[in-house]
Amino acid sequence: MASPKIAVIYYSMYGHIRGMAHAAVEGAKAKGATVTLLQFAETLPQEVIAKMHGGPKDESVPIVKPNDLTEFDGYIFCFPTRYGRAVAQVSAFFDSTGGLWGTQALNGKMATIITSTGTQHGGQETTVLTTLPYLAHHGIIFVPLGYADKNLTQMNEIMGGSPWGAATLAASDGSRQPSKIELDMANFHAGHFANTVKKYVS
Repeated sequence: MASPKIAVIYYSMYGHIRGMAHAAVEGAKAKGATVTLLQFAETLPQEVIAKMHGGPKDESVPIVKPNDLTEFDGYIFCFPTRYGRAVAQVSAFFDSTGGLWGTQALNGKMATIITSTGTQHGGQETTVLTTLPYLAHHGIIFVPLGYADKNLTQMNEIMGGSPWGAATLAASDGSRQPSKIELDMANFHAGHFANTVKKYVS
């Protein structure tokens, strides 16, 4: 069985999603996938990021370009929410993929989504839901986590995550970092996705 080629593509301003993305890389690799870590380009001016107290970017991680998507069988998109939908940096990227849409170059590829919110009720599920139109127009098949990870049913501690995908809670001031259970879920989610993609890679 061929090894699936998977891109983990993230946007992170405060480091929460970067941690989840790294956990996803390890989870997909553990299932035999060939994994490439990429990040979405920043669209905000540096002075705005400074006012938002944003952290530095990891310059060792390449910026994803639209045509990069053609090289992979599947994508694990990792990004936080803004008002219950994907951040503008992700929207800007998809807005630049019109050429790929025109040729349907990504039709039949697969994707899944890991996200982050400031609060328990900050829109983890709606963030995934409102990203699906991008995938649908490209013909990209969305793969949810479902309840495959038993941690989704635990009630012992507050955590992010849903059947739509793994997630973390950052707190409204960004002070909370991903917990072990959330990092484990991101790892499991990526492995689950890698196994699913593997079934369809000839």
